[in-house]
Amino acid sequence: MAHRRHDPNVCGVTAAIAVIEGKWKTTLLWLLESGPHRPAELRRRAPGLTEKVLTQALREMEADGLVDRRVYDVLPLRTEYSLTAFGRDLAEALSPLSDWGHRRLDRLTDPGTAARATS
Repeated sequence: MAHRRHDPNVCGVTAAIAVIEGKWKTTLLWLLESGPHRPAELRRRAPGLTEKVLTQALREMEADGLVDRRVYDVLPLRTEYSLTAFGRDLAEALSPLSDWGHRRLDRLTDPGTAARATS
């Protein structure tokens, strides 16, 4: 997304979704909201996330200005990722969507609510 030209005809929601598109980016945003994490910590906290996919997602998020990568000059090499101000803005903007998603899940687990919603 970072290298695409701005199209004034694109809906803002579509532009935002393009940045978080993919299975793990929203999970990574959520995890990084609590502070900087090393890649191994992120993998431990996101079961099923492979090293390859994590690296790809973090690189894309860094290119889009959502995360900052900090490499410490120590041995063994230590790398941490954290949200940028732009990434924190996105995480904050996604909070109401997260709330809506939790309400939807509650409705799906309550058969009475789901039946009323389809009436």
